[in-house]
Amino acid sequence: MSSPSSTEVLSRLVSFDTTSRNSNLPLIEFVEGYLNDHGVPSQRVYDETGHKANLWATIGPEDRPGIILSGHTDTVPVDGQDWASDPFRLEERDGLLYGRGTCDMKGFLACTLAAVPKMLQQDLKRPIHLAFSYDEEVGCIGVIRLLEWLKEEAVRPEFCIVGEPTMMEVVTGHKGKRAMDCRVRGLPRHSSLAPEGVNAVDYAAMLVLKMREIAERLASEGMRDEAYDIPHTTAHTGVISGGTALNIVPEYCEVRCEFRALPGDDVDGLIEELRAYARHLEAEMQAKAPETGIEIDVYASLQGMETPVDSDVTRLAKTLARANGHSKVAYGTEGGRFADMLSIPTIVCGPGSINQAHKADEYIATAQLANCDGFLERLIGWASE
Repeated sequence: MSSPSSTEVLSRLVSFDTTSRNSNLPLIEFVEGYLNDHGVPSQRVYDETGHKANLWATIGPEDRPGIILSGHTDTVPVDGQDWASDPFRLEERDGLLYGRGTCDMKGFLACTLAAVPKMLQQDLKRPIHLAFSYDEEVGCIGVIRLLEWLKEEAVRPEFCIVGEPTMMEVVTGHKGKRAMDCRVRGLPRHSSLAPEGVNAVDYAAMLVLKMREIAERLASEGMRDEAYDIPHTTAHTGVISGGTALNIVPEYCEVRCEFRALPGDDVDGLIEELRAYARHLEAEMQAKAPETGIEIDVYASLQGMETPVDSDVTRLAKTLARANGHSKVAYGTEGGRFADMLSIPTIVCGPGSINQAHKADEYIATAQLANCDGFLERLIGWASE
């Protein structure tokens, strides 16, 4: 069977609308067929609905540790974005390949699949595992089921490379994340009787100001790691929604906020600080109306990743990438899941720039695919030694 180029595989992958709200099974079926055509069996690990699945495949010996090439199949929506071309049809212009997911992160998946025939041509001494996940874009939650399944396997992989876009630079760390939903229940009244009510928007605003206070303290006094572009843990409020009309004291308000924490920072302590402040506000509210209150739920949680610079996987990745340096990033990846749930040393390294992710006219440069192809060829050589 002929070996397709990374661009040819990418064209097929982009044609599947795998926005996180959709099923990814059509793409998974395509990958299964592609691997089957090359004599490579694969295993699906479904979500609870059966409408989405992770895919796992192993090339090479299964009785010894190997390396995982990990990537997610889902993408963010194109809703409301002004694209110059069909986002689900790969289009090349001036050495750039446009389409949803080209950069984040179907480019890496395409390079990995295009390298399968080369993997099969070599006598691999270490296995190369392919791990394709779902629902990364909504909290890195799909890969959890795959990792729980892998816990039962007899031989645990030795390393993991997550192919998020880093311009093929070696990333050894990223921040963790806690996303919180704060729900404030007030007591409605006509606005002419405002002092008799409990204004949910007012109390939600106090929570927002508390988050700002924490953010300023973290920036000036908090733990620091200068390897990050933002070298400290951050606190951020992204959504506030409440009230129905100007002449009604708001009965309900919702705030969504987050902490993005350096590995090792006490993010749980920050959450407790916010909750303690909410309890203080709640006591004030309930002194006027016992039925009022504040609830704070952590609805998304992702561990940070911190892989030592002198670890075997970091040294290997630098050799494969032909790079001397390394960096850390503020955004989260599934690398934190692999490191936390399976204790597998993990780095992030993949084609494309994160600056192109999630935007209209998302693209990846053909030169980046070529760099990733070279990285994987050297990886195959290492696995064959």
